[in-house]
Amino acid sequence: MITFLYAILLMAIMGFGVGLGLSIASKKFEVKEDPKVKEVLNVLPGANCGMCGYAGCAAYAHAIVEQHASFDLCVPGRKGGVGEKVKEIMTKASSENTNTQKQTASH
Repeated sequence: MITFLYAILLMAIMGFGVGLGLSIASKKFEVKEDPKVKEVLNVLPGANCGMCGYAGCAAYAHAIVEQHASFDLCVPGRKGGVGEKVKEIMTKASSENTNTQKQTASH
């Protein structure tokens, strides 16, 4: 009976240790994503049709933010003004970055 309790206690300690290790690793190796990607993705229609030339809406949102792809490639979203909304998000974000850089440089 005592062997059974030791086995359970050992498994509980090992489980806690592995869980703690995974928790620390997830924080240490966390991948930071630009919040603009999520904003742009929310504006896109989500059809994932590939008519823009990218694999889907998420790939197109990443390309807009990270590779400065054209704002008006989304064919299904043209009627809804997706290109203008994306342009607004990107110009707002770039103006905020410029203001932040100016404030940092003046300090």
